[in-house]
Amino acid sequence: MSKLVTGDGRTHIRSSLMRESLVDKRVIAKTDSEHELAILPDVTLVGIGGQSIFDRGKDAVHPIVQELADSRGKHRIIVGVGGGTRVRHTVSIAVDLGIPTGGIAQLVGAMEEANAVFLNALLARHGSIAMPRDHFWEIALYLDAGMMPIVISIPPYHFWEPPPEGGPLPVHGSDFGLFLHAEVLGMQRIIFVKDEDGLYTKDPKHHSDAKHIPYITLEELSHTMPDELILDRTLFETWATARHVKRVQIVNGLKPGMLTRALEGEDVGTVIIKEASRG
Repeated sequence: MSKLVTGDGRTHIRSSLMRESLVDKRVIAKTDSEHELAILPDVTLVGIGGQSIFDRGKDAVHPIVQELADSRGKHRIIVGVGGGTRVRHTVSIAVDLGIPTGGIAQLVGAMEEANAVFLNALLARHGSIAMPRDHFWEIALYLDAGMMPIVISIPPYHFWEPPPEGGPLPVHGSDFGLFLHAEVLGMQRIIFVKDEDGLYTKDPKHHSDAKHIPYITLEELSHTMPDELILDRTLFETWATARHVKRVQIVNGLKPGMLTRALEGEDVGTVIIKEASRG
């Protein structure tokens, strides 16, 4: 039975945090736990690049759709999509109009919803479903029914998007948003489908001397972080304190079979791991 505590002008229900400030670092440290619930630890999140894959049309998208369809029944998958070039166009107009950062974040999410609908149309006969934002907690039910949920990528900050250090553009992009999806739901791995073979020391589209990085730990990457990255920099910064995501993989979706091989656990493309062992 709960016990009420008084004596400081307030009435508390006895707990370890009843008189504490939740912004006190010492209090926050006391809440740390190794037992945080992993809701969907056996699910893989597959992120399909908007500009790198979707904007290339059917020649790039249809093979990925077929690989996802063939994987149904073999792997439990949630698919995330980016908005691509339409996001760039929309953001350009929003900046010109003087829309604040939080408003721009909302617009980006709306553009991604269009790609989610497109992908769902292509995958619907294979059991996909485009997930409305407010049905987030129903994802597990759809997975248990054998379906493949499709989610948008942009973080759901909306008007609460933090002001960036420079310019009005939201710093939390699609890659970071998918990372949040995976981490909150307790998923251990994410596969990003892009138009490159993975992570490079430089952008290979602009530098002929760029070297491919096939396998690296997060700690190693933090010491040799390239200036040009294929994923959001914020993803790596946040991953350092994340609890669930153990493996991030980047594969070239323009090369048939790379996504399938990644889903099977092969170290294709670039594999980045949280810990130093390959377990």
